[in-house]
Amino acid sequence: MRLMRVGPLGGERPAVMDADGVVYDLSPLTADIDEDFLGANGVVAVERALAAEALPRRAITGERIGAPVARPGKVICVGPNYRKPPPFEPPVEPALFLKAPDTVVGAYDQVLIPRGGTAVDWEIELAVVVGATARYLDGPADAKAVIAGYAISHDVSERAFQHERGGTIDKGKCCETFNPLGPWLVTPDELSDPTDLRLRLWVDGEVRQDASTRDMIFDPAQLVWYASQFMVLRPGDILNTGTPPGCAIGLPGRPYLRAGQIVELEVTGLGRQRQVIGTA
Repeated sequence: MRLMRVGPLGGERPAVMDADGVVYDLSPLTADIDEDFLGANGVVAVERALAAEALPRRAITGERIGAPVARPGKVICVGPNYRKPPPFEPPVEPALFLKAPDTVVGAYDQVLIPRGGTAVDWEIELAVVVGATARYLDGPADAKAVIAGYAISHDVSERAFQHERGGTIDKGKCCETFNPLGPWLVTPDELSDPTDLRLRLWVDGEVRQDASTRDMIFDPAQLVWYASQFMVLRPGDILNTGTPPGCAIGLPGRPYLRAGQIVELEVTGLGRQRQVIGTA
């Protein structure tokens, strides 16, 4: 199933889309798709309600699609995680860092170039959404039981802030609107193999990133297990699994984003995103 949140910013209501593309209102079951809902096996309750035809249909044409998870506790990000030609040397362990949760916005919301920003870059990523509290998991096989689902994540970065403003990565990662998520949270039963997904990103119609999660160094289950060794994972937490090659920082001339440009993203089975670049 595809969980989603529909409505104006701050007024989103939970909904679910079934395999036939029919959307149902989840308000009879929950006020939102958040830590409480996910941690209480809310997905199972939705499955039962759909099977019993107990949910009202909802028309969403023309409505804003918000981020599919409300108020995530934390956004965990992974450094280099896609194989590249030599002389690139794969990391022995994943590099982890945190991104401010309030960077998370809807898949079609505007991305804002921050004041003083000169090097805003795109990064398409597969996101994992945590569905149960996890600490010190024994191995990657145990991670599957705590994954609520998957979504497209756009891990926008300001490279000058990141590399030239005092040496901390957070400055270039935590600007407002810097993590469009969604449009849906797709549950594992609908996404049979997260290690075989095509990821594509376009800027003004030109393909900039085109890769597969087959090229990941550490797969999603490995990353969830690994992260649980260093921090407690809680329902609603988001884990961005890294971006493939093709970002502006690695291209000739470094064609960073400018106001008015359009960025589109697509991942197999997870839908599409589209953002117009604006200014703060």
